[in-house]
Amino acid sequence: MTERSPHRRGPLPAVDIPALTDPARLRALAETGLDAEPDEAFDRFARLVSDLLEVPVALVSLVTGERQFFPGAVGLPEPWAARRQTPLSHSFCQHVVDIEIPMVLPDARLYPRVWNNLAIAELGVVAYAGMPLTDLDGRVLGSLCAIDSKPRAWTADQLRTLADLAAACSSELRLRIALDGAEEARRRAEEAHERLKLLSALSETLTGTLDVATAVDRLTAAVVPLLADWALVTLVDRAGAPRRVTALHRDPGRAAQVDRFAELMTTGLGPQSITRTVLRTGQPVLGSAATLDDVRRATTDPEMVSLADRLGFASHLSVPVPAPGRRAVVGCVTLINAPGRRPFDDSDLHIALEIGRRAGQALGNSWMYDEQRHVAEVLQHSMLPVLPESPRVELAARYQPVADRVEVGGDWYDAFVQPDGDLVVAIGDVAGHDIEAAATMGQLRNLVRGNAFGRTDPVDELMTRLDRAISGLRIPAAATATLARLRPRAAGGLTVSWCNAGHPPPLLVDAEGVVRVLGGRREPLLGFARPIARSSQETILAAGDTLLLYTDGLIERRDRSIDEGLAELLSRLSGAGPLPLAELCDLLLTSSDRREDDVALLAVRAR
Repeated sequence: MTERSPHRRGPLPAVDIPALTDPARLRALAETGLDAEPDEAFDRFARLVSDLLEVPVALVSLVTGERQFFPGAVGLPEPWAARRQTPLSHSFCQHVVDIEIPMVLPDARLYPRVWNNLAIAELGVVAYAGMPLTDLDGRVLGSLCAIDSKPRAWTADQLRTLADLAAACSSELRLRIALDGAEEARRRAEEAHERLKLLSALSETLTGTLDVATAVDRLTAAVVPLLADWALVTLVDRAGAPRRVTALHRDPGRAAQVDRFAELMTTGLGPQSITRTVLRTGQPVLGSAATLDDVRRATTDPEMVSLADRLGFASHLSVPVPAPGRRAVVGCVTLINAPGRRPFDDSDLHIALEIGRRAGQALGNSWMYDEQRHVAEVLQHSMLPVLPESPRVELAARYQPVADRVEVGGDWYDAFVQPDGDLVVAIGDVAGHDIEAAATMGQLRNLVRGNAFGRTDPVDELMTRLDRAISGLRIPAAATATLARLRPRAAGGLTVSWCNAGHPPPLLVDAEGVVRVLGGRREPLLGFARPIARSSQETILAAGDTLLLYTDGLIERRDRSIDEGLAELLSRLSGAGPLPLAELCDLLLTSSDRREDDVALLAVRAR
């Protein structure tokens, strides 16, 4: 710095002291945990200096890049005594940090380095003696200083006493730094333990569902607030562009804002956004120190900047979600911290990369499951018939696979009109949940049609012929089935005759909603024994009455018998009263949340 002549007065230019902004020194200052507030230990040092050196003002002064503050102070005039800090324009101690040795001034007004310092006029600093306060690495954090408002010749004994007290004060600072380091180490150890627990549980958490939306929701819940204040999970479309973004903030009151930010992520990202960069390159991006300018450069929508400001944006970390077994990126996990929380570092990057990898495996399994399930459902529904139109009856059918299984099954139903106008309906269930079961189901349904169409034989004879066909053609079927014929009556309504081969009994719901089980002899399964002579039952279906055929998935569960399941079904139907046919079918399918098997349902209502 260029010093001024004693004959030139006026404000000095800002002093350029590189040490003041040294990151390591500032980090050590922060680790003391001290600020512009009284601290009894350092106030004691200030009192000792004042008493032993007989000075009106004594300070423990720590210096940052913008100010000096006094955790220990005696004799400061107001308003500085209450503030416990001053700007650097009032600081002598910054020069101790600069020169790294004691600064002793009998009359500061005579020294060009400080003669225009505002501390002389506003704090009454004339005589000054400052001893460096250092950390374990020798970095000068500030000074222990004695101040008088009049010129003073400092004695050797006074300076030796001040130096001894400064050494003790430095030890106290080092102890504070060490305690902060120990506390930080403890926090880091606990954090590392929690993160290991997160990783050990994450795979199970993510693989516990095959639904993509659920998996992503679980992922965000796992990382917020443990790893971040808020998080975004971006999934891409086939072109690699953001298709869907899920977000979570640690503050439930911010849910609407973070959801809006996620919505804008699909439309408002510019080509240089971090998310697009990660999706394009497959490389992570760590922003230990971030500002809203980072958001402003990344978006084409100004609303995202204001939202980021409200949500808190001071540090960010984005990692790819790789597709398992392929060199492709299917998504991006972004972690964001607000001001006041530790910024992300390399340790966070390592765990985030592992989270991204595990998320990729889970999402890959979910997508594979969705594809397989779609194929299975298409195959299954392709085997189900289009219900015929009939002036005498109303027909409705439902097929519902188990929600967490991709296998095709053996459940089926059928309905067709005979040349003479009779209606033939059937329902069945081939054992198994695989392609073989579905193939057998298809053969069996076709056999029923081929065996019954155009024939006027009673249903028991048709079922007997079906047994013989299964045996003669060596179809590996172990199946249940109910076959029924509905024939118009001259007096009105329909005559229903049916034959049951090991299947749950049909139900009749009359026009008033009263339910009756159509029992009778329950005969052996199809294809399970040598062909036998089958028998049939008969009842009347009046106008408004409904015949219900269903598979055992509607009533069967591992924790109860089929009889108990049937009793529960009858109770639900009896309590429902008369319902439109479609509503009746939907009621039966939605009344249980613990279904363990596929369900086929066929309802026939007489007009």
